[in-house]
Amino acid sequence: MDVSTFYALFSTTCFTLTGLWWNVVRSRRDWTANPAMRRTIGGIYLSFLLPALMGLFAQVGGTESPLLWRLSFVVIAVVGAVSMVRLVAQSRTGGTSAAVRWIQAAAVLVYGAVAVIGVAPQLVAPLGLSGIQVEALLLIALVALGHALVWRFLVTENVEE
Repeated sequence: MDVSTFYALFSTTCFTLTGLWWNVVRSRRDWTANPAMRRTIGGIYLSFLLPALMGLFAQVGGTESPLLWRLSFVVIAVVGAVSMVRLVAQSRTGGTSAAVRWIQAAAVLVYGAVAVIGVAPQLVAPLGLSGIQVEALLLIALVALGHALVWRFLVTENVEE
């Protein structure tokens, strides 16, 4: 598949997931009464929104303007990593389940990898892939982690243990 086509489909899918998550949250207003749950809800939201934004920048920058996608990926990944680090730190005292904390910590690592590849895409040359291709794989991992958070959130009465 062409990388440009992938990012077009990927962004659309992520924005759709963001909208679906809004509908789920809107239908469960009781979730927003608890500050720890609100933070988790926001983390899930970012798990779909930030990759969607990176996908849009990849489409605009692509191979013609690699500096654009690289810079945007770094900035957005830093925002995602900082947000997730804050969630992990706050969840320790907020009573969030260990499973949710582990998923959030994994997202921090993936966001870190996205930022590193954005800064130095030549690091992935030994893999036989371009930087923007490896970034696509990392974004898939972020969305999978977002789905894991949604699953954990929806199959338990409460993400707090």
